Amino acid sequence: MKQLLVFLLFAATFCWLMFSPVYKHVLVIRQALLQQEADYLLEVGASGRYGYIDAAMIGESKARLARHGFDPSRLEYTVGSTTGADAGLPSLPLPRGIGIKLTIRYPYERLLDIDRLIGIEPPSASEGISAAGMKMSEYVP
Repeated sequence: MKQLLVFLLFAATFCWLMFSPVYKHVLVIRQALLQQEADYLLEVGASGRYGYIDAAMIGESKARLARHGFDPSRLEYTVGSTTGADAGLPSLPLPRGIGIKLTIRYPYERLLDIDRLIGIEPPSASEGISAAGMKMSEYVP
């Protein structure tokens, strides 16, 4: 009986150790993809050609992230500026020297639920990963 119990505990621990790195890598890859997309949007939006990040750019960003397995309806984008001006208006681009801020959020979904097997409480459904950045506008009217 003791041998069976030891085997079951060892098997459960072994399975967790085998699969733990896999789902942690998924989380790291998602974070990296979000940060890469935030950096790209800021680079394009703050360029001398635009000076804003509008809904069309965000739509294209959601489509790019959807190709990597993200659910576009769960992606949250927050665009702002260092002066408080709206950074999403194509009709009123931010002039050179004003910072454009961008934050992209995505929920963990149920990615960390496997941690319950070892007694770690996973984050709530409302929590998630995010990527943020700021870049100075280079738009000159």
